Amino acid sequence: MSFVAVCQFAPGTDVTANLGMIRSLAESAAARGATLAVFPEYSSFFEPEIGPASVAAAESLEGRFVGSLKEIATTLGIHLVAGMLETMDATHFANTLVAVSPAGVVEATYRKLHLYDAFGQRESDFVRAGDIAPPQTFAWEGFTVGMQTCYDIRFPEVSRQLVDAGADLLLVPAEWVRGPLKEHHWRTLVTARALENTVYVAAADHAPPIGVGNSMVVDPMGVELVTIGEISGVAVAEISPERVSSVRKVNPALSLRRFGTHAL
Repeated sequence: MSFVAVCQFAPGTDVTANLGMIRSLAESAAARGATLAVFPEYSSFFEPEIGPASVAAAESLEGRFVGSLKEIATTLGIHLVAGMLETMDATHFANTLVAVSPAGVVEATYRKLHLYDAFGQRESDFVRAGDIAPPQTFAWEGFTVGMQTCYDIRFPEVSRQLVDAGADLLLVPAEWVRGPLKEHHWRTLVTARALENTVYVAAADHAPPIGVGNSMVVDPMGVELVTIGEISGVAVAEISPERVSSVRKVNPALSLRRFGTHAL
């Protein structure tokens, strides 16, 4: 068996404080047996209304934030996945996920493909969408792990592309903004992506008041293994590749499908 943790908190504009919270939550996850800890989107820096300050706070993958993730991962001997603002140009940054190994190596990155130009907000004013490219995955304790970000989960083909690349554990760092029915959308979509792909989904959101919270791990049969409510904290789930295999024998939906996906 393997143990994955979802780590929920509310990042702010103080990078040092954000890193301190990441370290504290990662230590808690490791102490409870987790060897993979998943943190939210925008873990490095977050302001409720994205603007020039976010662009100014963006870093390269060789910068302080990733360097600190590497140090934490190496010290604790675990994998860390977290969202950051990656430098692009003078007016835009990339909304990037970074997966760091216990050896202090960046094993995979993911730049958000579908920007949150919805529900009255326009992420694209300051964020550059990731390029369409073969998905990056990484190996972890018998799993092939894929990553996607927040609003991407409303587009089922993103998850399906990752599953077609071999992923059987999907990580979804998010800043799922509160609003009418938004918590219902979050819980439904996370569960649906697990069910339709017969995979585990580990989704880490911001704690309120901006995010809906409800970070969770869902198994290939849509069973909600662990959930965090509205507070900052850690939830750890025990998962196994054998569970994926057994579910796919009962529900061979992937092998029975008659349609594929392609980029528009």
